[in-house]
Amino acid sequence: MAAVPEIRPRCMIWLGHPSSQERDVLAAAGWDLRVIDDPHGARIGLRGSDRVAALLDLRHADAAWAEAMRALLAPHSDLPLVTLGHEELQAGSLLQLSEPLDLVQIQKLAQIVDGERPLCGSKGTDCLVGSSTAMLAVHASLQKFAPVDLSVLVTGETGTGKELAARALHEMSARRGRSFIAINCGALPANLVQSELFGHEKGSFTGAASRRIGLFEAADGGTIFLDEIGDLPLDAQTNLLRVLQEGTLERVGSHHSIRIDVRVVAATHIDLEDAVAHGRFRQDLFYRLDVLRLHMPPLRERGNDVELLAKHFLAEFREQHRVRARGFDASARRQLHSHRWPGNVRELLNRVRRAAVVSENELLDASALQLQDATSAGDGLDEVRVHAEREAILTTLRDSGFNISECARRLRVSRVTVYRLCKKHQLELEALRT
Repeated sequence: MAAVPEIRPRCMIWLGHPSSQERDVLAAAGWDLRVIDDPHGARIGLRGSDRVAALLDLRHADAAWAEAMRALLAPHSDLPLVTLGHEELQAGSLLQLSEPLDLVQIQKLAQIVDGERPLCGSKGTDCLVGSSTAMLAVHASLQKFAPVDLSVLVTGETGTGKELAARALHEMSARRGRSFIAINCGALPANLVQSELFGHEKGSFTGAASRRIGLFEAADGGTIFLDEIGDLPLDAQTNLLRVLQEGTLERVGSHHSIRIDVRVVAATHIDLEDAVAHGRFRQDLFYRLDVLRLHMPPLRERGNDVELLAKHFLAEFREQHRVRARGFDASARRQLHSHRWPGNVRELLNRVRRAAVVSENELLDASALQLQDATSAGDGLDEVRVHAEREAILTTLRDSGFNISECARRLRVSRVTVYRLCKKHQLELEALRT
């Protein structure tokens, strides 16, 4: 694996009184925190391996306290100093922060303190826009997990950003200079799963006209993201377990072991423990994948993030396309917050893009987002739709002899979607089969 710059810890020396929310923001941005609230008798000790910055919190300070804190900092003139509050006392600071302190400001400071480390950018954590408590917890976990070369299981509903989280883990790790390969396990043809993942030798099966390198070999030294891992066939699960246990693989049609160095990040929106209990997923593989777990929260649990994300998506779209839309009116903002977002962030992204294209107004309204119909439909209509969906999946299961693959083929969905629908409608497959 190619040599990469060492990732050194960062420490924030906070001179003052950080709030609990500010502590969460610093943790989310990967900063250790040391608090000094009384300048008398205090001293600043620095470890040579750390990247350190000092934050002078002037919000509740008088001139004497601020002067005493500056005297404490005087022997460390090379220490980056940022200030918060009381503009008249902010002289000499590298960066002046404003309230409320948020992740964007702290990440900007991180870029200044350790410029060569790509903590921000289109491939980093700022892809996961949001300042809610739930998303600050996600960012804090990313900071902890990224430098540790262990498997990560990312859970969460469809559309919550599981692949973005996997990419952020890769970009923030020592593997960031190598390949990141994403695979949707539910989309792999059942008869080609082994060949796609682990490669094959010439003549190993009909149609194998030449040797092929599998995706795991292609990701050597980097990260491989296995989306919808619960849809992986059992025989492929066995080979994946060998890769995780031994760090080797065998191409289809070969008995020669190839050593590889790959970090595996897997994702699922189904209950893998339930899949293990019903024999659909290997228990030993589950424990190998579930070393570190990262849960992506649904959009409905992220509070004001929904409006923040909508503005972010619209601004990005405006940079690439000439559209009149530049913001959201009051009706749109109300609907953004009241809608349940079953498709999560992906649904929001698509609605914002569509509204920006079709609307002739500068401010998008609820009708442009097409949220009025989605949120105001009566409970009776919802019940009819749910009942129809349940009957459709149940009828198809019966007609296919409760063969999941055949049922998925007839419905034109993935096998994992069939399992998800069964769980949603409380259809116990084992009980139905008997």
